[in-house]
Amino acid sequence: MIIKNTPEALAPCFKALADENRLRMIVYLSDQERNVSELAALLDLSEPTVSHHLARLREAGLVNLRASGNQRFYRLDRETLKRIAQRVSQLDQIELAPKAPAADQSWIDELDLNDEERKVLRDYTLNRRLTQIPVKRQKLLIVLRWLAGYFQPDVKYTEREVNAIIGQFHEDYASLRRELVDFGFLRRERGGGAYWVTPDDEA
Repeated sequence: MIIKNTPEALAPCFKALADENRLRMIVYLSDQERNVSELAALLDLSEPTVSHHLARLREAGLVNLRASGNQRFYRLDRETLKRIAQRVSQLDQIELAPKAPAADQSWIDELDLNDEERKVLRDYTLNRRLTQIPVKRQKLLIVLRWLAGYFQPDVKYTEREVNAIIGQFHEDYASLRRELVDFGFLRRERGGGAYWVTPDDEA
């Protein structure tokens, strides 16, 4: 996740860090990846509470998710943490964001989607670009399905080509690329040499 030196970009990170339990989670995730059950035991919290805190950290780009079967493992995103530290040292140079462009959402109405799916895209996009990556699974799947529609069936893509396509819609193409693979929208060759759309009979 790229952290810009603007109030709008930095505020979610600071809010996510303004909690003792979330700070402890960052420490526990700094040495190894862990699942919700492990963190709940370490912090003496309920699993739903841990899941809530992880969602806040993930929304701020501070932790990443890896799915393995029915298990979900979380790990600290050290690069994002480093970028935040760098931006904090440059707070006196903070950039005031320009006025947001007028929203054009007419393109959403042209898609073959139901009302719920259209609402999610309206909530999470501005002029065909994602404003943030949804944390909730149901909304994330809708966004991933939309992104997957920009890949052609029976075509093999290099990782660079995948990044270029996703990068049209959000700057954090690496996270979205992993999510597309983890949730089965794309298949990846061992070693990451090639990517392709999951065939319908394998979906």
